[in-house]
Amino acid sequence: MADLHLPSRALVDGVEVEAQSGETIANLSSRDGHQINTLPALGVADVDIAVRSARAAFEDGRWRNLSPKARKKVLHKLADLMEVHAENLALLESLDTGKPIANTRSVDVPLAINTTRYYAEALDKIYGEVAPSPQDRLSYVLHEPLGVIAAIVPWNFPLHMAMWKVAPALAMGNSLVLKPAELSSMSALYTAQLALEAGLPAGVWNVVTGLGVVAGDALARHMDVDLIAFTGSGPVGRSLMRASADSNLKRVSLELGGKSPQIVFADCDDLDTAATNAAWGVFYNQGQVCTAASRLLIENSIKDVFLEKVAKVARSIKVGDPFDPATQFGAMVSERQMQTTLNYIAKGKADGGKLLVGGGQARATSGGFYVEPSILDIARDNILAREEVFGPVLSVMAFEDEADAYRLANDTIYGLAAGVWTANISKAMRAAKQLNAGLVWVNGWDACDITSPFGGVKQSGFGRDRSLHALYKYADLKSISISYKA
Repeated sequence: MADLHLPSRALVDGVEVEAQSGETIANLSSRDGHQINTLPALGVADVDIAVRSARAAFEDGRWRNLSPKARKKVLHKLADLMEVHAENLALLESLDTGKPIANTRSVDVPLAINTTRYYAEALDKIYGEVAPSPQDRLSYVLHEPLGVIAAIVPWNFPLHMAMWKVAPALAMGNSLVLKPAELSSMSALYTAQLALEAGLPAGVWNVVTGLGVVAGDALARHMDVDLIAFTGSGPVGRSLMRASADSNLKRVSLELGGKSPQIVFADCDDLDTAATNAAWGVFYNQGQVCTAASRLLIENSIKDVFLEKVAKVARSIKVGDPFDPATQFGAMVSERQMQTTLNYIAKGKADGGKLLVGGGQARATSGGFYVEPSILDIARDNILAREEVFGPVLSVMAFEDEADAYRLANDTIYGLAAGVWTANISKAMRAAKQLNAGLVWVNGWDACDITSPFGGVKQSGFGRDRSLHALYKYADLKSISISYKA
């Protein structure tokens, strides 16, 4: 760890830079509260330089005019280098966010590498179209890169979410400016340097650090950005749409919050597996997951039996130092997120919720920001049935029948993910239709991979990450008609 390089400067036009103002942000470790390093707090003028760098790279064609074979080679080389540096990336992710090192080694970094390889392989599988035309005309359609992409990504899966946007945007030939969360910028900065080593031309991928209300807003309002690709909160998503309208009507793709339900019917034939998924569906990554299964809906006839199984799993989870390979459950990303979660638990109890497991701060003497895995039995009008906590809080409600389950599951402003557990295939098929969510999982939770589109409906946003569909988000259709003498 002592020899690990900690990135501490932004990357613009292939060069590490400080903020022109000299302002910095203290980067704190959620593991123990100590300062890790400082990062530049880039301002509007700094962001403008980064966007102009990306625009120049796009216009002169140093990346987009390369053949698909050449772009593929660079992206595969990047994935190779990420594999070589996987341990460093895992350490940076754990240090920045408080994630268990076991997870960053086995999940976060491997998935980011897999995403890079997937889009490297996919980029030459995108074909245009030939339209039906008269005999004296040839009409065809091309997918062309949009131009300058601004990707703004969250702190809960810093590198993983970054590569969901960076890899397809680069695969389609765009240039981009990445704005990582101020709480978790180091793995993105490290990887962008690896991209230069892999042969990505300078200026094609810029990384700006700083506060979202400054650097992120500057990207959203910039007249030379063609698309904002954002994952984060609903209020920020709304602000980005307003900024787009106030500037150049740039496109906006939003993956926002969720209050995802997991429904367990009495005919589920494996309650132990369902209970494990119900617990880890919300407690994984300390509950800081947009698809967290934060509402557990149990058919009334099995509620007590099933809830005890879930509680048993929750009590068995090993909370500990993120750097301990045996730790299953680490720290919240910040003191603010810890306090927000504890405040929600208090509000849920004040609303009549019955605390069954956890409910308090964990490892208080560590100096870090830890919250116990917590379960509350609540009524349908409880605040915990409505608002996204983004922490390790499971809200439990009972339902009477199938119609009641779907009504309760859909009774939310969000529509990101939903799950159902049943041994009845007809019921499973009905649930898949009735649940109003962008992702529906039957007899499993988070049971998908890079090949499946990811995104939501309602106030969970619009646009899709992952799969081939994501590539089209970073491209535009151009129709061409050529008239000739038949």
